[in-house]
Amino acid sequence: MKLTTFWRWWTAGATSQLGSAVGSVALPLTALTVLHASAFEMGMITAATYLAYLLISLPAGVIVQRLPLRGFQVGADVTRAVAVASIPLAWWQDALTVTQLIVVALVISFCDVLFDVANQTFLPTIVPAAQLQARNSLTSGTHAATQLGGPSLGGFAVQVFGPVPTLFVDAVSYLFSGALLGSLPARRTEATSGDRTAMSALIREGWRYVTRHPIIGPGMWVATAVNFVCGAQMALFAYYLVRDLHAAPGLVGLLLAAEGVGTLIGAALTTRFTARFGTARGLIIVGFAGVAGALLIPLGAGVTGYLAFAAGNLIFAASVVVLSVTTRTYRMVQSPPELLSRVIATVKFVSWGAIPIGGLLAGALAGPLGARITLLIFGALTAVCPVIYLLSPVRGLRDLTDYSTTDREMQPA
Repeated sequence: MKLTTFWRWWTAGATSQLGSAVGSVALPLTALTVLHASAFEMGMITAATYLAYLLISLPAGVIVQRLPLRGFQVGADVTRAVAVASIPLAWWQDALTVTQLIVVALVISFCDVLFDVANQTFLPTIVPAAQLQARNSLTSGTHAATQLGGPSLGGFAVQVFGPVPTLFVDAVSYLFSGALLGSLPARRTEATSGDRTAMSALIREGWRYVTRHPIIGPGMWVATAVNFVCGAQMALFAYYLVRDLHAAPGLVGLLLAAEGVGTLIGAALTTRFTARFGTARGLIIVGFAGVAGALLIPLGAGVTGYLAFAAGNLIFAASVVVLSVTTRTYRMVQSPPELLSRVIATVKFVSWGAIPIGGLLAGALAGPLGARITLLIFGALTAVCPVIYLLSPVRGLRDLTDYSTTDREMQPA
């Protein structure tokens, strides 16, 4: 029963991710080639896509704890499908604007928050704790495969059909995902005596647990730094490829697919890599590797520029997925079940909230400095990631589970 449930859950996510990967090429190309968006407008679209993580991530953890998980997932999928479909409909009526793209990105952003918190909270209810590392690696590998095939498919579809009609692929994928998730058994997070506690008190409890935890806390700040850089990259990658490297839409899709290659490699090797070097030591190693990858991305011009972009994107993505899988698994295992949704929400509020800030700042800087220099500046900022771990208890560990916290350390202040 659990195996069947997991694979239906997995299929829904894989389909939705493939559609989103296609949309990740079609949407920025719609802004750039149809609406001729500026670098700052591209930053605005990227910021809108992740703004909800700053606005509702913390209450989302409490909301998910109190209401059925499946309902959140299905409702979010249907809403996202309608929002994405509104773009080609407006285009056909000659009414599409950058403002609408920003609004659609905002709607998707709010739905993403609720869906992601519910989805990560749902997984431990259908998978035994001993299998979480493997299942998290599988989901990251699936994301990698969709990121590998999706942008290439999106770039091809954009050249054949145009960027706007291609967005229907994303909308259909959300509908399919919602239908499949609707067939899953309903789940609630573990009921506790605090279910009727004021939302603010529950949020504070989750916040204190994360920020006071000697392993989860530093992991959150590393994820924040990584996502701040990722926000800049998402805002500028398509702009940099089209305006600086003069890449055609099909080539843009292929180059962006390098992230999928890196994510696939990272997902495939995470378990073996951390088994050999340790989960704690592995985080420090890939932290330094990510710095090298981020700095390589905006180097060179012409064919050299394409190769540097692909190689840097691959290395950076591989490092990020190892960080993500390792820390996400640790959070799922370490966090008390009644706190898990709030732990996830707290981490997303801080770390994913950095994405729109990075996107906005990158869009603003790219005007006067250019996309290449801006990407180099943000790439240099990734150096804080291994430094954070070196300044934390992670430095002296082989594996994260080697560190044991006392009950006193984890009690609310």
